[in-house]
Amino acid sequence: MKVTVLGSGTSTGVPQVGCQCAVCTSTDARDRRLRCSSLFETETTRVLVDCSADFREQSLHIPYRKIDGVLVTHEHYDHVGGIDDLRPFCVFGDVNIYGEAIVNQRLRERLPYCFRETLYPGVPKINLNDVEPGQSFWVGDIQITPLRVMHGKLPILGYRLNNVVYITDMTSFPEEGWELLQGCDLLIENALRKEPHPSHQTVASAIAFAERLGCPETYLVHMSHSIGLHAQVDADLPPYMHLAYDGLTVQL
Repeated sequence: MKVTVLGSGTSTGVPQVGCQCAVCTSTDARDRRLRCSSLFETETTRVLVDCSADFREQSLHIPYRKIDGVLVTHEHYDHVGGIDDLRPFCVFGDVNIYGEAIVNQRLRERLPYCFRETLYPGVPKINLNDVEPGQSFWVGDIQITPLRVMHGKLPILGYRLNNVVYITDMTSFPEEGWELLQGCDLLIENALRKEPHPSHQTVASAIAFAERLGCPETYLVHMSHSIGLHAQVDADLPPYMHLAYDGLTVQL
C-alpha cells in the first residue's frame, strides 16, 4: 500500500491568513500545509480519508483515476469542505462516502442538491454509506475498521486501513477500542502544537500515544503554525516519528 499525505495542516491551513510568524513566512515547502486529507492506494484500490476544504488543489497533484471510497472522520468543514470537488472523479462512476449516520445526515443537510431525486447536470454523484466503530468493511482489497476517537467532547472516527492507523483531531482514545490498533505497521496521528489545546493532541501527547502503541513508524499531521518550523521540530522527535508534509508518500 502507498499512502500520500495530501494535506497536513489544521483548519486554518499554513500559512495562516494575516500571520507573519517564522512558520507562515518560511521558504521551506514543508511548512506550507493544506487542510488534512490522505490517499491510500493499492494496485487496484484508491481510498481517500477526509475530503478537505483544499481538495481541489490537492487533486491537481495526484493521478486522475477513480476514487473507490472516501472515509469521513467527522463533519467539521476542514474535513468535508471539498466534497463538491469530487465532481471530476464521478466520470469513473458514483463515489461512495463512508461515515457515521449522524455525519452523513449533516452532509445531506449541507449539500441537499446532491441528494434530490432529480439531480441537475454536473452535480457530484455520491452515495452515503453508514459505518459504525469496530465494524469492519472492505473497499476493494483494503480492509477498513472505523475507530472511535474523542475530539474533545465530540465522538468522531479514526480508521484502520489494512495495517495503517489514521487518526486526526484526537484528544483521547477510548480504552475499549485499543485492541483494534494492535499490529499496525504505520501510525498517522494528529499533533496540533506543543501547547495544550482542549480538542487536539499536543506533540507530547502524540508521542505518548505512539509509544504506548509501539508502532514502528509514525507521522504527525493536522499541525498548526504554532507547532514550529518543520526542520526544527522534526529533528527533536523520537527516531521512529516524523512530521508529515504535503506530498509525502510512504510505501508499505
